[in-house]
Parts: sequence; C-alpha cells; structure tokens
Amino acid sequence: MEHINSNPKYFQHTIKEDVIISGAGIHSGQAVTMRLKPTEPNTGIVFQRIDLPGKPLVKADVDNVIETNRNTTIEVNGARISTIEHLMAALVGTQIDNVLIEIDGEEVPILDGSAQPFVEALEKTGTKKQNAKKIFYSIDHNITFVDEEKKVEMVALPYHNYRINTLIDFNSPVLGTQHATIKNITEFNKEIAPSRTFCFFHELELLLANNLIKGGDINNAIVVVDKPVTEEQVMRISKVFNKQDVHVNEEGILNNLQLRFPNEPARHKLLDMIGDLALVGFPFNAHIIANRPGHASNIMFAKKIKEHIKKNKFRQDIPKYDPLQPALMDIQKIEKTLPHRYPFLMVDKVIEISEKHIIAIKNVTYNEPFFQGHFPGNCVMPGVLLVEALAQTGGLLAIPRDSEDKYDTYFLKIENCKFKQKVVPGDTLILKMELLHPIRRGICDMRGTIFIGDKLVTEAVLVAQIVKRPKPQT
Repeated sequence: MEHINSNPKYFQHTIKEDVIISGAGIHSGQAVTMRLKPTEPNTGIVFQRIDLPGKPLVKADVDNVIETNRNTTIEVNGARISTIEHLMAALVGTQIDNVLIEIDGEEVPILDGSAQPFVEALEKTGTKKQNAKKIFYSIDHNITFVDEEKKVEMVALPYHNYRINTLIDFNSPVLGTQHATIKNITEFNKEIAPSRTFCFFHELELLLANNLIKGGDINNAIVVVDKPVTEEQVMRISKVFNKQDVHVNEEGILNNLQLRFPNEPARHKLLDMIGDLALVGFPFNAHIIANRPGHASNIMFAKKIKEHIKKNKFRQDIPKYDPLQPALMDIQKIEKTLPHRYPFLMVDKVIEISEKHIIAIKNVTYNEPFFQGHFPGNCVMPGVLLVEALAQTGGLLAIPRDSEDKYDTYFLKIENCKFKQKVVPGDTLILKMELLHPIRRGICDMRGTIFIGDKLVTEAVLVAQIVKRPKPQT
C-alpha cells in the first residue's frame, strides 16, 4: 500500500563516483583541478577551496554572490570561486542536486567556453538516485525584474515545468536580434550545453588592459567582429593568443570559428541564465522570459525568485486533498489496524502514505457525539480530540499493516502543541504526520499538522509508544 512516486524526477540525485576536471580559468589563467564528489541528500552544490587553510566550504547560493562582472563569483569569508555559471548549468542539465566540488584555485576552468565538457564528464560517471524527495517549488504569481538603463526585462510566470525564452539584441550587424528557448530541462544537454561564450573584438583589448582573460583562447570563445578593425589590431590579438593565422571571416567571426548553432550566442545567454538561476537554491517550476539577460540581472532576478519561494515555502508543504482521489485505506482497512471504534475513531480514510509520512482525512459533521456536551449551541471540536486524530493517523503509519498481531499506542509526550483556528461542523481535516526519527523499540517521534484547505489549524510534536497487545489465552 506504499504510495511512493517512482519517477526519478521526484527524487534527489548525486553522482555515482568522483569526477576530475582540469583546465585554466579564462580570467585568471590559473591551472585548476576540480574533483566532484557524491554527497548526501539535501546537501546542495557546495564548493571547497582545498588550497586554502582550513579548506573552507562555499555553498553555491545567490546570497553568496559577490561579483557579476562578465562572470558569476561566490565568496564566503574570503574563500572565492569565480566563473561558476557553466558548471552550475551543467549540473542543472544533468539533474544533479547534491555534489561537493573540491577546487584548488579560485576560478572554474573555462575549457571550451561552453557547458558541454562538464556535461560529458558528468554523463560518463552517471547519476545515482537518492532516497530523498526532490521538491519542486512553484511560482504563485508573476515575478518581474526590470533594468531600464540596460533595457533588461525578465518575468517568471507560473508554469507546470521549467521553460526559458531568451532574447538578445546588441545592436550588432553581425549578431542581429537572436532568440533561444528551452521547453524542458531534458533538452539542455543537446540543445544548450554546447553553446560557447562570446565577446566582441573591441572588448578584447579592454579586457586585456584590465588583466582579464589570461586563460582566454580564440578557440574557447566566439569573438564577434561587428566594427571595422585594422590588420595591426588583429596581429596584436594574434600575438596575445599565440596564434599565427588569425583573421575575420565573412560572417564577422574571428579565426574562422564555426558556429555550432546559428543562434549560438543567444543559446549561451540562456545557458548562463540556467547556471545563475541554479543559485536560487530551490528547484522550481516557471516559464521564464528574459530580454537582454546578463549575469548582474540574472542574479538580481534570482534573488527575487528566492525571496518569493522562501516567503511561500510553507505552502508547498500543505497537503492537497482531492475528494475524488481513491483512498489508500478506507474505514474498513483502518479498523483492521487501529484498535479504536465508535465514538472514538477519528480517521475516515488515508490518501497518502510512505515510509516516513502519512496523510489522512477526517470529516467533521454536526452528528459528532462530542458536540452534545462540548459548547452546546456553539459547536467547536475539542483541541484534545484534534491531537487524538493526529495520534491515530500516526498509528496508521507506525503500526505494521496487514499483521495478524494487534497493537495499541500510548502517548509519552506532547510538545509545541498549538491551535491556530477552531474546527466546526462541515470542516474537512487534512491530517499529516511525519516521522522525525526512525522508529526504535516501538518509540515513534512525529511532527503532526492539521489543515483545513490551505490554513494550518493545529500543529504538535507527538511521541508515542507502539505496544503489541497480548493474545488472549485459550
């Protein structure tokens, strides 16, 4: 009778074994080696600077972003990791939730300027499904971000999946206006990951003058030439990159670099956005439309999304009740497990059950026997009976089902019990019990909540003991 969704999408994943990736950082030029390691559920993506004293940890989170100039950089207590966006996008694309990334430098390798090498390395080692649910948070209303000066517009719309549309327009005769889209994250590895980073030729000398792109290579970035350049300028760049045959082709791309997609720059902007939005820290569903996205705007947008999710996070944990949904345990099956009978059986049916939680329903009617003596003329269900309903729900989770043995449950402790709203005839109670610790020696430690619709009515932590009833002597 276990009701567990077997779709891998709804479980967290890590990698099967260590992955080692080495290369140079595009801005620092520093040779870096990363070792990606499997981690426990609910760890998230965590970097570790193993070259620094104490080997500090830095969680990949939007709250830790300290720089967005041409890349995304995170830092905690002086431990910095930059250019994380391509790796983060690859982890999202391969649907990896938990991984520790040991790195011996401050910048993630640029490799070929796309997310493809990371995806290939992750696909080679494979993923491992973990025994923990992956909760996708939803957007309840439109979330917008506008930067009028940069002409940036972004919106996250409520949607049942993860979809992104990006539009770029640099007023460039070479690039023109480009559009890219991803309808499902499963399209990422093939359609988006190979897209390489790009810059304009006139930016190169400025970047070099600012001591950036020390690890740059004409072959790991698309260089767009949309303004007239002299042969002397091209020669100067060729010397910097130690290339002999550097020139501009007819399409305005330096060094005859063949585009992997006609709209590769727009696809790379979408790639960057996926990597930056991964820093929200919560898997979420939305349809995102972005005009002229960039790292700074992406991070500001990610902060607004995270704020929205945190504000409404509790709503995601509210169980949903569909009266037409078939019961997993009806009243006849409940009576086979619980020792309670009329007028003290407080659970009508069970609609969801797993190894660690259970959701049940109690319909409150005017015919409840306790209304005769509890506030006659002002029917209010006694709080102690709400707690009892939770306890019986927990018993259905803890007592072995389909067992010939009979069990009783006894309260040991009730903690943090709160009553938020009165319960009256006509209310339908949604009872949820979650194990806080594994059951040992018959001791059950559970957190219980009762909802009417999406309103919290009662909550408490209950500790009870499950005791096998002695068989009658014959």
